[in-house]
Amino acid sequence: MRRGLTYCILITLLIIVLLGVSLLVGAVDIPADKVIDIILGKDSGKPSWDYIVLQSRLPQALTAMLCGSSLAISGLMLQTAFRNPLAGPSVFGINSGASLGVALVMLYLGGSITAGAFSLTGFFAVLAAAFVGAMAVMLVIFLFSTVVKDNVMLLIIGIMIGYIASSAISLLNFFATEEGVQSYMVWGLGNFGGVSMKQMPAFAIVSVIGLACSLLFIKPLNALLLGEKYARNLGVNTQMLRNNLLLVTGLLTAISTAFCGPVSFIGLAVPHIARMILNTDNHKSLMPATILTGAAVAMICNIITVLPGNAGIIPLNAVTPLMGAPVIIYVIITQKNK
Repeated sequence: MRRGLTYCILITLLIIVLLGVSLLVGAVDIPADKVIDIILGKDSGKPSWDYIVLQSRLPQALTAMLCGSSLAISGLMLQTAFRNPLAGPSVFGINSGASLGVALVMLYLGGSITAGAFSLTGFFAVLAAAFVGAMAVMLVIFLFSTVVKDNVMLLIIGIMIGYIASSAISLLNFFATEEGVQSYMVWGLGNFGGVSMKQMPAFAIVSVIGLACSLLFIKPLNALLLGEKYARNLGVNTQMLRNNLLLVTGLLTAISTAFCGPVSFIGLAVPHIARMILNTDNHKSLMPATILTGAAVAMICNIITVLPGNAGIIPLNAVTPLMGAPVIIYVIITQKNK
């Protein structure tokens, strides 16, 4: 327990440092003292610098923090509930559902959603489509969960739903225009810059509520570690627990994917990083550590994407596999050798 507390304190300090680095690094070179003045509300002398720090770099860093935490804790809960080290938000087809919703808007509807007098275009149409697509897949999986009692079978159903969504996306890409395909491909690369400062309160509130709800599952998840029968003997309703987990992870994944695109590997790899560092499966230590580690990893990835400066921004999903894939390979090898 002491080790977990020490780690959480250290990773919190790292997040603060990463936040400072995020505000300093970018295409425009802004002196550190000016960045501090801007954050403190003082006049930097250049309105463009104020805008870059407050309206671009700050919300991007906060988005990375919240998105990384949400995906990481979703991955941890799914891995524990389904007793599978390779379970994660993307495995259940939630990302594919969001991607299908965006594909329908970009590739089939021409970038807008119209229903009578109601109309959404551009970013808001993509945002709505991604959220609805992710929640639709989550609803389908939730309905299957009321019928299918076996966790492995439910996991396979989630994978198959993901394949169906991917197939539909491939067909839409085949018949779409060149501009539509390019726009969709850019969205699919992932980006933490999709949340403006005006949208940040809504994004943060939903994310924080989901993260708070996830902490309520610490005791039942610890009981599940010893098996479903043991958990039932302790009074845990495993069916209701699984359904509640699906709802919380679905909400966190949907909001993250809607704003940031289908971010890969963070939900899959970060829980294993936290386990390896703490060397424990006790969720009392593991869940806070996973939330903080997810935030730190996502912020590191975000900083790496902007390092080229004037040369452009590296796609987010070109960076996350470099950090996540080695962890998963290590987990597979160690699991096999046990």
